[in-house]
Amino acid sequence: MTVSLSCDEVLKLMRSFQPTCVLAAAAELDIFTSLSGGSANSADLSARLGTDLRATTILLDALTSLGFLMKENDEYRVPPGVAEMLSESSPTNILPGVRHQANGVRRWAQLARVVQTGGPAECPPSVRGPDGDLASFIGAMENYSAPVAEQVIDKLRPLGFRHLLDIGAGPGTWTIALLRAVPNAIATVFDLPQVIPMARQRIEQAGLIKRVSFVGGDYLSDDLPAGADFIWLSAIAHQNSREQNAALFAKIHKALSPGGTLAVRDVVMDESRTGPQAGALFAINMLVATEHGNTYTFEEFRSDLAHAGFVNIELFYHDDAMNSLIRAQKLRT
Repeated sequence: MTVSLSCDEVLKLMRSFQPTCVLAAAAELDIFTSLSGGSANSADLSARLGTDLRATTILLDALTSLGFLMKENDEYRVPPGVAEMLSESSPTNILPGVRHQANGVRRWAQLARVVQTGGPAECPPSVRGPDGDLASFIGAMENYSAPVAEQVIDKLRPLGFRHLLDIGAGPGTWTIALLRAVPNAIATVFDLPQVIPMARQRIEQAGLIKRVSFVGGDYLSDDLPAGADFIWLSAIAHQNSREQNAALFAKIHKALSPGGTLAVRDVVMDESRTGPQAGALFAINMLVATEHGNTYTFEEFRSDLAHAGFVNIELFYHDDAMNSLIRAQKLRT
């Protein structure tokens, strides 16, 4: 396939990072939350945020030009639709996802050096600090997963498990959705110890805390909790090498009850590894962000799952992004 682009189109593509960086800075500085209570001029907002006045004014004017703010008589305010998306006072805000992408921009900017060295990009903490960045990452998983959870779970039906194990559960989005789909089931959430409190908070808010137990650990180095008849592995495999995935699949097989099912949600590439395009670009994301991560073909998944002892391995749903679904079973005997 031949792609024909003009010089102007190529340069426009290269400049497309600029609005992204403007929005990223505003999200990290929490400008939209600061303005959600009413309008302010740049001097007041600069004092409130502890930022440089000249720099703050330039950033606010750029945000206004992009439609994220409104300006009248040197006072800035947030339009209602923007406040709903980008103010922490809104329960439906997507600030964690925006901030997580901002960290991604800093890594992607180092892609040439990453390709030279083969190691991930150096990414010092944002202005929000390491804890803030972790919270943004976990919150971003909620932002990305919650809108599609019901549709994805519909692809999994019929569901009749008794005990769910959610590996790398993050904010608990999928645990919540799966327990709502199977009202009599219980669940175990497994993630790093520093992530567990975030999952616990969201699951408690969902009214499901009595049906969930929490285990802190690292799936790369620790054993998995045993006894589940359904294990959910969502957006985890791409963070690992195939060798790491093979070891993880072996642990999952050991932990899973006889006759139980493993469901994997992730990117699945075609055999050329050039499509879907979103998957090829996500492989770059793993290149700059992880030591060994990548995106994988179904045949690679199938081979590694079979080697771990799984049977009836099938790609039963495929999409162009993160919501492809692979199912595999453990023999009853």
